[in-house]
Amino acid sequence: MIDNIYHADFQLGADLSGKRIVVAMSGGVDSSVVAALAARTGAETIGVTLQLYDHGSAVKRAGACCAGQDIRDARAVADRLGIAHYVFDHESRFRESVIDHFADEYMAGRTPIPCVRCNMGVKFTDLFRLAKELGADCLATGHYVRRFEGPQGAELHRAADPARDQSYFLFATTQDQLEYLRFPLGGMPKAQVRTIAQEMGLVVAMKPDSQDICFVPDGDYASVVRKIRPDADTCGDIVHLDGRVLGQHKGMIHFTVGQRKGLEVGGQPMPLYVIRLEPATQRVIVGPREALAVDAARVVDANWLGDVQGRKIMAKVRSMAKPVAATIDGEWLRFATAEYGVAPGQAAVFYDGDRVLGGGWIEETEAAMIDVAA
Repeated sequence: MIDNIYHADFQLGADLSGKRIVVAMSGGVDSSVVAALAARTGAETIGVTLQLYDHGSAVKRAGACCAGQDIRDARAVADRLGIAHYVFDHESRFRESVIDHFADEYMAGRTPIPCVRCNMGVKFTDLFRLAKELGADCLATGHYVRRFEGPQGAELHRAADPARDQSYFLFATTQDQLEYLRFPLGGMPKAQVRTIAQEMGLVVAMKPDSQDICFVPDGDYASVVRKIRPDADTCGDIVHLDGRVLGQHKGMIHFTVGQRKGLEVGGQPMPLYVIRLEPATQRVIVGPREALAVDAARVVDANWLGDVQGRKIMAKVRSMAKPVAATIDGEWLRFATAEYGVAPGQAAVFYDGDRVLGGGWIEETEAAMIDVAA
């Protein structure tokens, strides 16, 4: 019945019997179904899992990926499918390139996106190399994005299901990587993926999705940063834009640009938001929502998958935000109308319809000319 649900097109030609596919297997239902679909094509399929945590300490961590029980689940799925499965220890590289960077960004008053750092480094770069070393014709993953062959080569597009789309987190995928990668789930809703897993008898069919940031238990970012950087709890002033000191904070790591809750500066005539963070002075600057408005953002270390200069585009500056109209002027992303809560450290991703044109890291912002008098 699975053949009536979905035929996996890995774009390797009509006959895949002489091909080899490497599948990135995290131990979740998505990558497991990709492995099942790959195996059914007739190609030789190899599952690869990167161990990103200490195997013992992570085994009971709910919501984590690439560790403990997840590795065992990936191996069980591979056994069920009759495919080879390899585990590679990348704990130290993950800690240095993702977790340490996450802590340093918070210490610098920025808002990091570790999932992008993981994809652009440990996952895609390292898995890309491993797949090549294994002689694979492509590397397949369970990400919810679509890949199309365009006139200039492979193109990255948003998933068919907007609720599952992960294109924002994959903007740093290079053109060379995109030519080699395959995303067979991009045209499917999650319910269909689980149906396939059930019909294939995979043990992970009803396994819950992992949390967005796998190494942050219960969403407590501050506790993670504190463990890595013990000096993260340096106190400082909470200061209004007009210069008034409204209170004290217990460390900038507890705040991000745009935050409203948890300021602990009651008795104000109107709601206050974090406008900016000043690591040099350890000050948290707050003000009315209007002060969050920006007209432009400077974007650095951009990765391009299409031409954007001088054309109207749609830009997404937070993972949960809706794309807004904008243009690119050199390094500057200029919004058609003022945008709110744009934070240094976050990513700006550019679209033309569903196609991802590229993206980069927000380095600084240009405030909108709006009256912010309290």
